[in-house]
Amino acid sequence: MIAIDVDACTLYVEAGLDADLGPEHPYSVAERASWTRCARVGNAFVAGRANEPPVGLLVMDRIDGAPYLEQLSIRRIAMRQGLGRRLLARAIEWAGGEPLWLTTYAHIPWNRPFYERHGFVTVAESACPPGMVAILDDQRRALPAPAERIAMRRINESPRD
Repeated sequence: MIAIDVDACTLYVEAGLDADLGPEHPYSVAERASWTRCARVGNAFVAGRANEPPVGLLVMDRIDGAPYLEQLSIRRIAMRQGLGRRLLARAIEWAGGEPLWLTTYAHIPWNRPFYERHGFVTVAESACPPGMVAILDDQRRALPAPAERIAMRRINESPRD
């Protein structure tokens, strides 16, 4: 999981967002612990072609009881082939009829627009539940371009009878 995310994050480095967090940084340690916990309860997935190393990562959690897309990463060699879209669809399905939350960068051309195309809208921090505000605070303390970190939410329709 970490290798997939590290590879995907090289795109951010090229865009000038080098977090340069080592594996012992408190943010990195907390992120690995979260991903491990999510994997243990069946909410973390790697994806790719059969008999090949995985190239996609999806980690889902619950924050304040609401579905939260913790991480969606695709190795660069597999980007722009539909895997991210399929993993996002899996997260939307997992959320069922509940709103699905995530955090991302507002100013990176492949982030917010990707989620907006899939029904997500930016939510003002003042309208976020406390757990989302705490996540944004943690990310803004550790990640580059803290003012560009935003919360987004997708209102999912409940399946029809």
